[in-house]
This record gives sequence, structure tokens and C-alpha cells, in this order.
Amino acid sequence: MKVPTGPSGPYRLLARALTAGVLVSASACSLHGVLRPADAPSVERPATSATPSLTDAQASAALITQGELGGHWSATQGGATWRDGLLKTRTDAPDCQRLLDGLYAEDLLGEPTGARAVVGLDESGNAAQLRYQVAAYAAPSEVDAKLAWLRTLPSKCAQFTSTDVRGGRLNVTVVPSVLPGVGDAREGLRLTMSDASAANAGDGSGAAPMLTLDFAAVRVGDRAVSLTNGGLGGAAQDSTQQAVQIGTQRLQDVLAGRPPTTAPVEPTTRPVNPTTRPVNPTTAPVKPTTRPVNPTTAPVNPLTGRPTEPLTESPADTDNTTADTADTADTADTADTADTADTADTADTAQEG
Repeated sequence: MKVPTGPSGPYRLLARALTAGVLVSASACSLHGVLRPADAPSVERPATSATPSLTDAQASAALITQGELGGHWSATQGGATWRDGLLKTRTDAPDCQRLLDGLYAEDLLGEPTGARAVVGLDESGNAAQLRYQVAAYAAPSEVDAKLAWLRTLPSKCAQFTSTDVRGGRLNVTVVPSVLPGVGDAREGLRLTMSDASAANAGDGSGAAPMLTLDFAAVRVGDRAVSLTNGGLGGAAQDSTQQAVQIGTQRLQDVLAGRPPTTAPVEPTTRPVNPTTRPVNPTTAPVKPTTRPVNPTTAPVNPLTGRPTEPLTESPADTDNTTADTADTADTADTADTADTADTADTADTAQEG
């Protein structure tokens, strides 16, 4: 029998229903025992965040302290005014401008991607300022790329001229500086600025540096320590090297879980020598230079006119009395001898008469 094909035919609807049932059944048979909720494989979710290479506590513990640099270092009282007047200058050389901008913004190594800690110190001897930073970056290669660029500046920016906001011209010099062999990689620079008008005066004396500034950076893995040290009074290179040496070792100790190494601090002042010698206890006491004054008169009895008690004389006075007595005796003897001679002469005169 031919099945009607019209849209309203009941047999067509039945055929569609049977076909759909067969397909559903076949699908169920084909999937049965292959995927069930209990048999679904577990999916490992990726970690939301990796373990940080440097924590905030580690960064703070790795900072240097004012007592470790010796001299007269203390906590900073704020940014020096020369930063705006000298570092915010303009030059036509792109690399040199990038150097000035990086020194002013303190980001020559780029923006840290992890923890960071910063400390500022002032030196009272030459009014220098030191800014020291410990920070984590995205990768060691990022820090190495910045160090490689810094290494080219003593040739690219050996000498150039910059202009300040008032139109004054400055001569800038950049030279490499030697750092201790610490960390995985390191680079150091020394920048000096002087008045271009004074240098071009034609008197041959040149111009004294208006600013001397050290920059140093050391990489330890994907972490780095960096610092600027200097000011209008100069920059002590030994302070820069000491900060790099101590700071790098301290960061390595903190990362390894060891107690931070602290360098011994030299005393800033020497003990004062006493101006007087101690008294020798064996020295005999000093004799008085003057004798006590003996009374020259004694109380007199008003009836007899004689002293009521004898005077007490010192041995020296006794000696003097003895000497006086001897003198008196000598005088008496002399007088007696003279009298005797006179008597003899008188007798002789009488006999002659």
C-alpha cells in the first residue's frame, strides 16, 4: 500500500515519530558506558598566582641602615632642591635625556612588578643624599637589558649639554664607576654637572662641578638593588661601594633565610686624651713654702714689766738665736780686747811720765 505523502497524512507523522525514537535510542546506546558524570576526567586548574620572588617583609629586611655606612648618615629630611633644578633639564640626545629622566624619577631599571622597599639617608659632611631601593622585576632578562643599556652611556653620553628651566646651560659628563663584584650582574655610573658659561669664560680654569651623582644597580635573580648617592658637595665613592657590598649581601641572606649580615661600624669620633696626667700616689706631699709666723711679742706683766711666759721658738729661730748670741759674744770679746788694749796703753803712758 502506498503511504500518503500529504502534509496532513497521519502516516507521515507516525513515521517521523518512529524515526526520532530510533535515533534517540541509537545515540543512547552509542554513548552508554563512555561518558558518565562519575567517569569524567578531573581538570587541573592553573594556579591563580605564582609564589612571589620577593615579599614586602623581605624587601624591608634587605634595606641597609644608616649605621652601616659610617660617617654622619641619618634619616633623610626630604628631597633636595637640586633635583628639580639640575635633573629636570633638557637635551637633544635621546639616550642622555632618558638618563636624566630616569635619575629624576628613580626608575632607571624600569617599574618594579613585585614588592619593593626604599630608604633615604642624608650625610651631614658634604650634604649628600642616598636613596636605596630593593625591588622585584618581571624577569632577570628585563633587568639585564637595562644594565646593558646603562653600560653604553659612558660612550653615548660622555659629554653633552643640557638646558634648565631658566635657559641656563650645563655641561654634563658621564663616566663608568667600579663596583664590588657581587650579585649576578651589576653596573655603575658617575654623572657630573657644571656651569657651561663658567667653563666657556676663556680663563682656562674651567668650572667646578655643581652636582656629582653616583648610580649603581646589582641584580640578584629577578630582584635588584639600586641606589643614587651624591649632591652639590660631591659623592663619596666609598659610601657607594659600601652600600652596594652590604646591601647585596643582605638581600642574598634574606632570600636564603639567613640572618642579615651587619658590618661593624667604625666610631665617628676618637676618644679625647686627658690633658693632665694622673697624680702619682707615691709622690711625697709638697712642703709648705712659707713658715708659720711666730709672735714677736709676748704678754707683759704690768707690775714687773717682764713677759708672763717664755716665747716658744722654732728650731730655725733657735739657730738664729744661737747665731745672734754668738755674734753678741764676738762683739763682747772684741770690746773687751779693745778695752784691754786701751788699759795697757794708759799704763805705759803713766810709766813714761
